[in-house]
Amino acid sequence: MSGIVGYIGKMQAYPFLIEGLYKLEYRGYDSAGVAVQCPDGLKIIKTKGEISNLEEKVGKNLLAGNAGFGHLRWATHGKPSEINAHPHRACSDDFALVHNGIIENYLQLRQWLESEGHRFISETDTEVLAHLIEHYYRGDLLESVQEAIKKVTGSFALVAGVRGEKDRLICARKDAPLMIGLGENENYISSDFAALLPHTRKIHILEDMETALITASAVKIFNSDCTVLQKKAQQINWDVTSAEKSGYEHFMLKEIMEQPQALRDTMRGRLLDGGKKIDLSSELNFTTQEIKDFAKVFIVACGTAYHAGLVGKYLMEKILRLPVEVDVASEFRYRDPLLCENTLVIVISQSGETADTLAALRLARERGHKILAITNVVGSSVAREAGRVLFTYAGPEIAVASTKAYLTQLLALYMLTYYFAQERNLLEQKQLEKAGESLFNLPAQVETILDREKEIPKMADYLSRWENAYFIGRNMDFAVALEGALKLKEISYIHAEAYAAGELKHGTLALVVEGIPVMALATQNAVLDKSLSNIKEIKARGGYVHCFAQEGSEALQNEVDSIFYLPPAEDVFLPVLAVIPLQLLAYYTAVARGCPIDNPRNLTKSITVE
Repeated sequence: MSGIVGYIGKMQAYPFLIEGLYKLEYRGYDSAGVAVQCPDGLKIIKTKGEISNLEEKVGKNLLAGNAGFGHLRWATHGKPSEINAHPHRACSDDFALVHNGIIENYLQLRQWLESEGHRFISETDTEVLAHLIEHYYRGDLLESVQEAIKKVTGSFALVAGVRGEKDRLICARKDAPLMIGLGENENYISSDFAALLPHTRKIHILEDMETALITASAVKIFNSDCTVLQKKAQQINWDVTSAEKSGYEHFMLKEIMEQPQALRDTMRGRLLDGGKKIDLSSELNFTTQEIKDFAKVFIVACGTAYHAGLVGKYLMEKILRLPVEVDVASEFRYRDPLLCENTLVIVISQSGETADTLAALRLARERGHKILAITNVVGSSVAREAGRVLFTYAGPEIAVASTKAYLTQLLALYMLTYYFAQERNLLEQKQLEKAGESLFNLPAQVETILDREKEIPKMADYLSRWENAYFIGRNMDFAVALEGALKLKEISYIHAEAYAAGELKHGTLALVVEGIPVMALATQNAVLDKSLSNIKEIKARGGYVHCFAQEGSEALQNEVDSIFYLPPAEDVFLPVLAVIPLQLLAYYTAVARGCPIDNPRNLTKSITVE
């Protein structure tokens, strides 16, 4: 989710590169760097931290040259540092490259390149690309890039330059966005529209496995067979503010729509062969015996991450048959928790800087327990201190209300659970393969839900007129109901509460009045009859029920006021799908009420104080 910019033309490249990096600052802020084709060679300047640090390092000695490219890093491989910052060189100073994405087979490529005499200095997967391109270079950068990307497994958007070819830049793309803006005797490159629209509205969007040769006067685009394509540029009419949000009105909606890709990024390199194999061994570095010895699991988190942990509890207890306790981090650290021998403590934090979660991690570490962190931010305090880390590759999340970070946390917990089940010999191979394939198919199923986004505003319009609302669910649906209620509270300011549906008759029914909106999750076939009974209790007292259920649950159709059907799946995987319409419902309700969606009152993205 990092940012790329590039320029070649009649003007100096550096001013555009800095301007473009600022336009893309929301995409990454771990480090920044530029490479410019100067008269005396290909010059690279990069630094850890913000763009202003880069400007300060360049100083008054502006880099002179008419071609160059820059990068903002959101760390995925290797901690934030100047060495790991882009652009990356190869063995000689002649080559430079920037890259977004994840190279799954970087380790194998690195070992092979080292055997061929290449020397690496960074921890990143990106440096492999620079050396790979250098390895295949025979005087034509385009040909070497086209040859190199055939060896790569994973995702990439890259821009490369070589000292001996100052009049051209080479781009390539697979599963990561990259676009080329067309000007008069100048052309631009970016991973997002925001950097291009102040300069041009004519844009080529590269497709998977396309490469491009870019000079000041021309752009040639090639397919995977290296055949020149005749592509017509698109005319983009967004304003610049919309471009930062990819045309969406709010970052929250953009991030909801990014969830299929975020899921794919998180499973890449971990779910292999279409999901038939789950491999987390190199990341977690647990021995099989250590995994078999775990006797209890503690999951500690705050807010949305806590709700992800609740789903993890249902999942792990069902699949691993281990006792799992989920605790709010701020309570865990003060209640003298009973951490028995062979307890695994899992801490979940999007930012990796949540104060209470970090304090809980330190408490568990002081007591000598094994800790595994699930976090989105490489180099964060949680990532550094946990010992073992499972990164979610959601990319930067700008909206305060978490969406794609939550979903990738769920996916991380699912992959972890089935990986442990595999190592503990709890499931047969066919069962493991079926579970892995179900996980692998989740992004496509999420896409089918997002394609039906237009069904949600009608529900939201009704909900927006109320100051109170309720969410109910049983089993895993209850955990999802908690997250749905939190999303609605966060951004619409409607008082929303989630209840285990079986608890209604123990007092909660007193809150049901004529017309009050109740969001009923009924996705779990194992308790569908019970859920239907609870829905009837609400309807008998005048409640207005929006239901969320799997396709094929027609028995609910005549018992509710509206229904949103989810793609069919095994009960255990429904939490990943069921939360999507709840996110959209919260969003459109807040729109109807005119609320500041991306920055709700009194809230901040990362809670770094107690």
